[in-house]
Amino acid sequence: MFLSVIVPVHGVQGYLRQCLDSILEPGCPGLEVIAIDDKSPDGCGAILDEYALRDPRVRVVHLEENVGLGEARNVGLSLATGEYVWFFDSDDYTAEGSMLSVYERLQETKPDVLIFDYARSYWHGKVQRSVINKLFREPPAPDTFALRDRPSVLQLMMTAWNKAIRREFLVELGLKFSGGYYEDINVTYPILMAAEKLSLLDQVVYIYRQRRRGAITRTGGKKHFDAFKQYERIFAFMAQHPETDQYRPLMFDRTIWHLLVILGRGDRVLPEDRERFFSEMSRIYRTFRPADHTLPEDVQLAAKYRLIEKNNFRAFETSKKLNERRISAKKRVRKYRGKVRKTVRFAKGKANGLYYRTQLRLPVDENLAVYAAYWYRGYACNPAAIYESQKELAPKVKGVWVVKRGNAAKMPEGVPYVVAGTREHSRLMARAKYFVNNVNFTDDPVKRKGQVHVQTQHGTPLKKMGLDQMEFPVGANDMDFRELIDRADRWDFLVSSNPLSSEAWDRGFPCSYELLETGYPRNDRLVRATDAERAALREQLGIPEGKKAILYTPTHRDYMKRFSPQFDLRRFTEALGDDFVLLLRAHYFYRPKSMGLPEDRIIDVSSYPIVEDLAIASDALLTDYSSIMFDYAVLEDRPIVIYANDWDTYKLTRGVNFDLTQQPPGVIAFTEDELVDAFASGRAWNDTAVKDRTAFRARFCSWEDGNAAERVVRRVFLGEQLPKPAR
Repeated sequence: MFLSVIVPVHGVQGYLRQCLDSILEPGCPGLEVIAIDDKSPDGCGAILDEYALRDPRVRVVHLEENVGLGEARNVGLSLATGEYVWFFDSDDYTAEGSMLSVYERLQETKPDVLIFDYARSYWHGKVQRSVINKLFREPPAPDTFALRDRPSVLQLMMTAWNKAIRREFLVELGLKFSGGYYEDINVTYPILMAAEKLSLLDQVVYIYRQRRRGAITRTGGKKHFDAFKQYERIFAFMAQHPETDQYRPLMFDRTIWHLLVILGRGDRVLPEDRERFFSEMSRIYRTFRPADHTLPEDVQLAAKYRLIEKNNFRAFETSKKLNERRISAKKRVRKYRGKVRKTVRFAKGKANGLYYRTQLRLPVDENLAVYAAYWYRGYACNPAAIYESQKELAPKVKGVWVVKRGNAAKMPEGVPYVVAGTREHSRLMARAKYFVNNVNFTDDPVKRKGQVHVQTQHGTPLKKMGLDQMEFPVGANDMDFRELIDRADRWDFLVSSNPLSSEAWDRGFPCSYELLETGYPRNDRLVRATDAERAALREQLGIPEGKKAILYTPTHRDYMKRFSPQFDLRRFTEALGDDFVLLLRAHYFYRPKSMGLPEDRIIDVSSYPIVEDLAIASDALLTDYSSIMFDYAVLEDRPIVIYANDWDTYKLTRGVNFDLTQQPPGVIAFTEDELVDAFASGRAWNDTAVKDRTAFRARFCSWEDGNAAERVVRRVFLGEQLPKPAR
């Protein structure tokens, strides 16, 4: 084995697939990936097992308890067989083609340590190469060298993930990763000082993801004091290896630099701990400062060194505050403008705005909930299912719906509602405690302390969603992603229908909500549907007795401006004959005009408000990339046919979260002839289709047991904890 990539895994289900796919690049001989499931609380363990089943290069170890990143790396190292080891963080990934570059450089130079460059990938789409990348080439480096020949290497990122290390060299040094926030520096600095042969690869190999949330080193707390123990370990290593003593001045400066960085970042050391942290830094300074050390040439840095040596925290803080004031003065005008927000305007008209501001001064009503769906279209989807369950389980809470004026008459009898844009709407948004919607509410309402927002979404995301859309401009359609994330920051809970959704939501909406892995509340009806209900719905919809009703639900295509069937509907229905009828339901983005289609063969149900009714009433589903396939699969005895004539175009323009063509929920057709044959020949009902549908349902419908709405209500309205779903 040539290269062992060790990947500790914990709580990164949204990013893990990209990480593994980037490592498992074809053409890398002698590669093994040792993935350590550090008792991940999400779906990471199942994802790892999935990869291990299909790729023999992947080996998975499931730990019985969470041991932390450092110890998980040690476990991986003990199992590695490669000549080289590479410690890889599971939320990051490699640049395209870079695995082969690492292989080639290792084979060419045979170093003890290979160091390569990285880029930071920010949540808002910016990707930036390391700011000190010039150190890889200025001055030009020989193929291999020792640290004494190029001491600037110590300034490169001190992490483990930007280095491939000769395994025998590392093991012989007896170095182990420790616990804590800075678990790798007591390994990465010593190996640079002890190596006889270092090599550089002037190429962005590693993409370091700057997650919007979840980075422990950017979390304030006392654990940042761990840095002192780590640097003490480094100096202890140097004492045991006298050949490294030549690097003591360099290592000392690097230590003080890093400790100043930790203290200087406002999000790390807590205010009440700053003086103690400074005192510890002073201790490290006096303990490990070499006798021949000289102060830095930089005047400001040299002044900090003197204050650290004297443990003069008060003067250090005074200097810091003066500097902050200078910076603040330059930004004051821009900062002021940035704070100006239109939070005082909620509804159209000055009167409603004033009324809303008045209502904001009154207490939040603990027993009032706002429900809405599809931009105030009416009573539908997951919010409707949650509303029904909430009435039963939390009857003290009054649920009120927000609807557009034109849709008010369609509200079910007995369901309270207000019309969007009215004073009643303003009062509701200002005073209610709970908010349940399957899309975002408008930006104007202020989220008050104590208010709880539940985002249910309205479909399992085959297509890319949220921040994932940034790579697909057609699908993004000039979307303001910062505003999108600002809205998602309001969510306290986000409902997930299946593991695929959980992964997609983690990536697409990296905010601080609680993920409710409950299944989809709207699918409870499908689980509980009866024959009597089905018969009544068929009669209501006018489905002729004895005919098979095919529900056709084409999805929205971002590259199309209007609804256009992807096949000849007249030809299709004529080819199937009198035994079939087509229920045509265009996507709600469209308002299809009459197409002169035969009414005896096609029933236009585009305006029918409840899609669950259509699913229950039908005999089979015909769709393309609509999320309804995941819902319909709950109906175990109903065939699903996918018409994927433009799959490559859709995948390119919208982006997808998994390859539907490799795991369809039944028959997949790419041409009109194949589509007709799927129904006319009975293939949609044959054993192969049933087997595919069963596998699809096992992967995507395992949480659908008819109790999803109840689980949401129990967690949100009753405060109960939910058990983790099976994967």
